[in-house]
Amino acid sequence: MQANLFKLDNVIQNYAWGSQTSIQQLFGIENKAGEPQAEIWMGAHPKGCSKVEATGELLSDLIKKYPIETLGRYTHQRFGDLPYLFKVLAADKPLSVQVHPKLSDAKLGFEKENQQGIELGAFNRNYKDANHKPELVYALTFYRAMNGFRPIAEMVSIFEQANVSILSEAVAQLKGSPTSSGLQAFFTTVMSLTGKDKTEALAQLIEGSDIKAKTKVAREAFGMVVEFSEEFSDDIGLFSPLMLNVIELEPGEAMFLHAATPHAYVQGTGLEIMANSDNVLRAGLTPKHMDIEELISHTEFHSISFDDIRLLPIKKDCKQSYPIPVDDFGFEIIEVVEESAEQYVRGAEILFCIEGEVIIESDDSVITLHAGQSVFVCNNADVYSCKGKGTLARAYN
Repeated sequence: MQANLFKLDNVIQNYAWGSQTSIQQLFGIENKAGEPQAEIWMGAHPKGCSKVEATGELLSDLIKKYPIETLGRYTHQRFGDLPYLFKVLAADKPLSVQVHPKLSDAKLGFEKENQQGIELGAFNRNYKDANHKPELVYALTFYRAMNGFRPIAEMVSIFEQANVSILSEAVAQLKGSPTSSGLQAFFTTVMSLTGKDKTEALAQLIEGSDIKAKTKVAREAFGMVVEFSEEFSDDIGLFSPLMLNVIELEPGEAMFLHAATPHAYVQGTGLEIMANSDNVLRAGLTPKHMDIEELISHTEFHSISFDDIRLLPIKKDCKQSYPIPVDDFGFEIIEVVEESAEQYVRGAEILFCIEGEVIIESDDSVITLHAGQSVFVCNNADVYSCKGKGTLARAYN
């Protein structure tokens, strides 16, 4: 293998919740068919593998032929493949409320469903692989999301203002037992509503939602309920804004989403990097399969302080690095000015140009990136330089 930089041709996923305009407006990528452009995938995942732009070769095939040169010896021995998937995510509608299992749970669940003979593509399949799926999202536009359980006292207050009679006893019990077990019992009660009880509870939740809020956080939560109900009128996920922290990231802010933590992306465009997995346990705002028992057994029931959701970067010179509690991936933002900036390779890297024009050089390889374009940097590049004027997002392991 002579080259060590490969410009990528990436797959755009046209999921129904995607934006028809955001990717085009930010990166000039055409959307002649007017389809929802939900995600750009950068990586070697079989559901949307990048290609080497110059040859059309799948990145996964390149890695398979030259595992040590592309990944490095440590990554090849530790993971066996590119351990992360890098995305642009452009949401115009909310994604499902979901939980990703821990690594040990994913391995057990994957093996169990294999033994049960459930096809990988089956509607009722929970585990698509044996990996966990921690995630980081970096906002490119204002980015609304839900992440982690609210403080219990705040949750109780919002439910009391919602005044859903079917849940009155459960709310009182949570108020009297504001513990992890109390939260689990309450969440189980809400998620287990079915039939007439579910219909009446949702009707009471929506009824008068524009006037019954007594606090700012309740008004925000009820507003999201009304917004979600336009598409998911009979979905138990309508209760999620009352239970989960609601956050709006400003452009340039980031947050981490831990395993076993309920969350949902609501609206906005950002960069997302995750472990190379497709395991999702759903908790609402979706027509897809929901296995409530499995979901609850793999959810951690503790509150996350609102102030702890945003990730604070470590800033040094022209670089912002984000502390991430997993070794599947790392993430940085690099501001490139006219003079050349040298970077030492950290495993297998993907560089994505957020804005401007940046020239990447390593040995005899030279790649020019414009906004919306990306390059795969092989481990054997050792070092590369960036020059021009623009902003790069750097994914590595």
